[in-house]
Amino acid sequence: MRFLQQATSDTAGVDRRAFLKLSVGSGFALGAFPLAAQTTGGAAAPVALKANQQPSAFVSIAPDGIVTVTIGKIDIGQGVQTALPLLVAEEMDADWSKIRSQLGPAGEAYKDPMFGMQMVGGSTSVAHSWVQYREIGARMRAMLVAAAAKKMGVPAAQLRTERGVVIGPNGRRMGYGELAKAAQAEAVPATVQLKTPAQYQLIGKPTTRLDARDKSSGKQKFGIDMALPGQRTAVVLHPPVFGAKVASVDAAAAKAVPGVEDVFQIPLADGGTGVAVVGTGFWPARSGRDKLKVEWDTSGVEKVDSAALLKRYRELATQPGMPTERKADTTALASAPGKITAEFSFPYLAHTPMEPLNCTIDFKGNACTVWVGSQFQTVDQAAVARVLGLKPEQVTLHTMMAGGGFGRRAVGSSDYVFEAAQIAKARHAAGRREPVRMIWPREDDVRGGYYRPAHLHRVEIGHDGKGKVLAWKHAIVGQSLTAGSPFEAFTFKNGVDSTLVEGVADSPYPFPISLQVHQPKVNVPVLWWRSVGHTHTAFVMETLVDEVAHAGGLDPVAYRRGLLAKHPRHLAALDLAVEKSGYGKATLAAGRAWGVAVHESFNTVVAYVVEVSMKDKAPVLHRVTAGVHCNLVVNPRTVEAQIQGAMVMGLGTTVPGAAITLKDGVVEQSNWHDYRIAGQGDMPTQVSVHTVPSAEPPTGMGEPGVPPIAPAIANAMARLTGQRQRSLPFATA
Repeated sequence: MRFLQQATSDTAGVDRRAFLKLSVGSGFALGAFPLAAQTTGGAAAPVALKANQQPSAFVSIAPDGIVTVTIGKIDIGQGVQTALPLLVAEEMDADWSKIRSQLGPAGEAYKDPMFGMQMVGGSTSVAHSWVQYREIGARMRAMLVAAAAKKMGVPAAQLRTERGVVIGPNGRRMGYGELAKAAQAEAVPATVQLKTPAQYQLIGKPTTRLDARDKSSGKQKFGIDMALPGQRTAVVLHPPVFGAKVASVDAAAAKAVPGVEDVFQIPLADGGTGVAVVGTGFWPARSGRDKLKVEWDTSGVEKVDSAALLKRYRELATQPGMPTERKADTTALASAPGKITAEFSFPYLAHTPMEPLNCTIDFKGNACTVWVGSQFQTVDQAAVARVLGLKPEQVTLHTMMAGGGFGRRAVGSSDYVFEAAQIAKARHAAGRREPVRMIWPREDDVRGGYYRPAHLHRVEIGHDGKGKVLAWKHAIVGQSLTAGSPFEAFTFKNGVDSTLVEGVADSPYPFPISLQVHQPKVNVPVLWWRSVGHTHTAFVMETLVDEVAHAGGLDPVAYRRGLLAKHPRHLAALDLAVEKSGYGKATLAAGRAWGVAVHESFNTVVAYVVEVSMKDKAPVLHRVTAGVHCNLVVNPRTVEAQIQGAMVMGLGTTVPGAAITLKDGVVEQSNWHDYRIAGQGDMPTQVSVHTVPSAEPPTGMGEPGVPPIAPAIANAMARLTGQRQRSLPFATA
């Protein structure tokens, strides 16, 4: 499943008709364009090049030879500020030591060539830009060579390039810096020849990130660091129950706080209302908000209770659901020699990126400037324009570096950006002209919704006791991510949201699976969370595969190899992880066990082999070995970092307290003290990442490292304890 979109309200963001026009008219069909459509060679470009094919939008060369590459993506830690300039520099034959990068504003040139809108999601940043950015570099090189040919008075065919220099037949050298001005006057070639993998000088080499020094030294500026002259700061008091509205508000005490300037009621993107407090700084605004006295109208909105919801899901799982294309005869269940009946439960999960949500807006009446770490620049730009009564082109949106996102900064309703625009609108109406920075404190971020949905799986398996599955009856219950949104037309098939079933419906295991789903509506806003549906489906599939192998007395690795015989990429990743880990050969310390899992998501296969022991009924993760098949690796250090980070995030789903729960419609957690993430004490002592060599176009890397780690640990725990884990986070009692 590709990157998906949450429901878009007609009163926030882009309305349904406009969004459909945006998505369909521009070719954005949620991954309907196969990755194979991208060529590794230089395919002929149209005579009239598009904005996203023009070097001038992406490359600038200073007289001293410094090359600045503008990135049309946001960098939320995935490393595109290095990976994409690497593609440009490779084809330009640029001097890497002189490469710099910057994030591009919202604009036509920076729209994803596959999605047709400016966005980051679905682990597509490099995959979708693989040809585009290389062609940009190749076109820039051709223009530099053409300019040099005129200055040297020789045919362009007699020139060559290396490390930022054009070299003539007589050894004459001209640097890119001295050629830059003349090169910009050259015609942009419609067709370019791209390098073959054998010619790469930069691609595939371990490269330190361009932003590493600034991030590690504290110099890197993020959206939350915005500090404009006269800037004010705003915080919003949100309803305790999603969709509730303000019944009455007493703001006298809040307005008495020194530094508090304004208190406004504002509409929220979900149809509810909130109260915004604006002050001269964050602390006055936050202190003023704490003194508000608000009565809330919660009539007409569902007050979700987690315990009651789990009971409801359990009842649904036993009833006939919506059938999927994964259909099989399950009559063999009744007479199968071996049977497994399992129920799996998964809670709501918050994203909690290191940098909480924020947005800075400077509204001048007939124009507006926005600074925001947006994963959906096109959508957020349109949302601001809609709120302020402007055209999108009257809104300048600067893409800021973001301290994580994991999907939370890609919201169809543009919820937090929508709020910032509403505050700017209210202040302008009140005669205020200063820019305003809206911040969600951590508590708002945890309680603010747009969670990974809660899910329940019920599975009945009949097997022969020797590893052969005779029947597999599978039910999944959970909220749809796309129901009611413009993306429903693309993601739903025969009434089923494909994000709910990915990882089961398309499982490579040749089991006779009959899959049905229930998609209840619940008053909890939901959104993709790093690796989307694979966050729960991989756990179910990989632990059950292990259980069937154990029931048949089979080695779990050998069993998987037999099942995956027709899937060479899965086998390659699994074999690499097994080889590098020493599985089956090395002798483990007493009290330790191996755990294995392999899973494909976003066209990338990740296999983990882990070493685990138990302490106080909880797992201790000692060592993780990853085998990764992501096709051609652009920057090995980025792949390593992505797997390490994804592994930690997946590990975080297993620790006690890694759950969002609700009581009477109110989220019970508020910060990292009661919403757990993986900490230093949960980390293994060793993580090694190994990639399968390939010359095929790159596939996704941002998310695929998350799904297999929890089942790998659970499988090791089962070997040690004899007990199977049926939920996340792990049950340790």
